[in-house]
Amino acid sequence: MTVDVEDYFQVSAFERHISRQDWDGIKPRVYENTAKILDLFGQYQIRATFFTLGWVAERYPDLIKRMVAEGHEVASHGFEHVRVTEQTPEQFKSDVTKTKMLLEDIAGCPVSGYRAASYSIGAKNLWALPILEEAGYRYSSSIYPVKHDLYGMPDAPRVAFKPENTVDLLEIPITTIHCFGRNMPCGGGGFFRLYPYVLSKWAYRYINSVEKQPGIFYFHPWEIDPDQPVQANLPAKTRFRHYLNLNKMENRLRSLLNDFSWDTMQHVFLKS
Repeated sequence: MTVDVEDYFQVSAFERHISRQDWDGIKPRVYENTAKILDLFGQYQIRATFFTLGWVAERYPDLIKRMVAEGHEVASHGFEHVRVTEQTPEQFKSDVTKTKMLLEDIAGCPVSGYRAASYSIGAKNLWALPILEEAGYRYSSSIYPVKHDLYGMPDAPRVAFKPENTVDLLEIPITTIHCFGRNMPCGGGGFFRLYPYVLSKWAYRYINSVEKQPGIFYFHPWEIDPDQPVQANLPAKTRFRHYLNLNKMENRLRSLLNDFSWDTMQHVFLKS
């Protein structure tokens, strides 16, 4: 179970509509939404991995400390949700190193995991993976093995693997199900809000029982917040993707927590 901790105005789809320079002037909602998720996980006795922006951690250190105190894993989502495709290797190294150090200082424990903004590691920038290993990360969950207009590496393995250009780093791709000759996304986010819950439940059952693999689920704090401000002048596709079924997300999430067993990335995938 994973949560990408970012506020609604920080999503990549809003980059052309909300400037990073304006972030501090927007009323945040990430603290309350993440606290609600922590309460929810407590109800179901779930331990999860929180891939957290350094920007959020810097402003809400108590949130990070609560995650650790309640048995969750704190991992890195980069500092300001800049896609890896928009960074040079030097900029990327600086970003992931800075964020790791900040999170570790606040959490008081090592940070092992990293997830790229918008799954922006793929075939054209696999150079990012050895940089993560050099920075001290033990795993990445940044590749989505699907064909998508914004991200994806459809030829990547569907299960955890060690990339050829690293020594020990583990890449843990987002969960997909292979059908009709292609990988279909079923790992969470907008797809979870789009599909009927019964389809997601079937996919995870199949992956667990037939493929004998753990499934990864991800979502964002803003996805359980149907009352968030609606941005004006968004393209129709962006508006559809962002706001679709937000009012149904919490109940679907509760079903998912009840129907499956969940744990942190660290406990499921790292052997030591």
